[in-house]
Amino acid sequence: MAKRQVRYVCESCGRVTAAYMGRCPQCGEFGTMQEEVVVPEETAVSPKNRRAGTQPKSKPTPLAAITADGFERLTIPMTELSRVLGGGIVPGSLVLVGGDPGIGKSTLLLELAAMIANQHGPVLYVSGEESTRQIKMRADRLKLQAQALYLVSETNLSVILEHVRELKPVLVIVDSIQTTYAEDLKSSAGSVSQVRECASRLQELSKSAGITVFLVGHVTKEGAIAGPRVLEHIVDTVLYLEGDPFHRYRLLRSVKNRFGATSEVGVFEMVEQGMVEVPNPSEAFLAERQINAPGSAIAVTLEGTRPLLVEIQALASSSAFANPRRTANGVDYNRLLLLTAVLTRRVSMPLYDKDVFVNVIGGLQIREPAADLAIALAIASSIKDRPLHADLASVGEIGLSGELRAVSQLETRLKEAAKLGFRRCVVPRSTQRRLTNPPKGLEVIGCRSLAEAIEVALVK
Repeated sequence: MAKRQVRYVCESCGRVTAAYMGRCPQCGEFGTMQEEVVVPEETAVSPKNRRAGTQPKSKPTPLAAITADGFERLTIPMTELSRVLGGGIVPGSLVLVGGDPGIGKSTLLLELAAMIANQHGPVLYVSGEESTRQIKMRADRLKLQAQALYLVSETNLSVILEHVRELKPVLVIVDSIQTTYAEDLKSSAGSVSQVRECASRLQELSKSAGITVFLVGHVTKEGAIAGPRVLEHIVDTVLYLEGDPFHRYRLLRSVKNRFGATSEVGVFEMVEQGMVEVPNPSEAFLAERQINAPGSAIAVTLEGTRPLLVEIQALASSSAFANPRRTANGVDYNRLLLLTAVLTRRVSMPLYDKDVFVNVIGGLQIREPAADLAIALAIASSIKDRPLHADLASVGEIGLSGELRAVSQLETRLKEAAKLGFRRCVVPRSTQRRLTNPPKGLEVIGCRSLAEAIEVALVK
């Protein structure tokens, strides 16, 4: 009996090694090496021969002879999802949706499937993790009615492709790509080679037949989509459904989109009836704000093309340990360390003996440095035990010298702040000078340094 030959493939970068390694020698990730069975060459089926006769013969075409007709987007009644996708679903696109378990991926896609089925034609929902009865129970709970929505519980890719050829749907949802397998590959479902091959074949299907395919992807403990990194390069759009399971808000973030803006965000609320879109996220995030509370500041952040006003809370208390704690929830931890160092050195506000906690209300993750000023003002307000002005918002990046640096699209941010009733906004002075059309009723206060901004923002 021939000895079984195995190899180990990194699910992050695809590096192949003959022996198992706890840490990938190429990307440096731990615990990403997966075992794969090596198929002998005489029994293996090459991808070239496997796909022979199925691919149409390609022919170079002059650019002037190509028309963009027939690629109108499929409209979606759900405005937040349409925004993230760039204005609707592009026929023939391949979309990857990732998120933590139980965050609401299947619920959101089932709602999408029912909407598309009612408006545009048949939709095929393929589940490899749930039975059709389980999906039906969820549809009844969400009160979804769609005669053109077809359900199937299947993991064999060949069978799935046959269902697609018979049904000819406008949309196919595969939940999830890690449970799907190609039977001509000897490795198990979820392995690097299976995920890569199944995604490639579904890509061929979407491009050749003009069928939109949504793939659900599992995530690793670090929050990244499991499987080879090439999976995100194959698809046209990558969406992440984020949010704290203990909060009711969910954020659908676009990190890659060939048909629209990246970093676009849609906000949803998880209720008993499913995922309900939030038309005015800024108002929702500020609904429970306590006026004149020390340690609370309003940041005007930008998610894609959408300005959002969020409340940032900070608490500084005396530490009982030699090394005080720094806890960041919703902001970058290293950015918090930078801001505490600037406050200590440039504003003479010692924090070496205080624990500092920073939290973004609503479960939002702020990645841009334009929220630096609001974070620093919240910390300063907590230390001095003096609230900020109730009608004041702030936006600005802080440098290591304590200076306020310019931010992008300031006028868009200011219009959102004025719309929600704020009357003052602290901004970098360099950006204030370039304002051409500031909103009426909003006083724009330009400051050069963090110390000057603290003096202006705190209530006397």
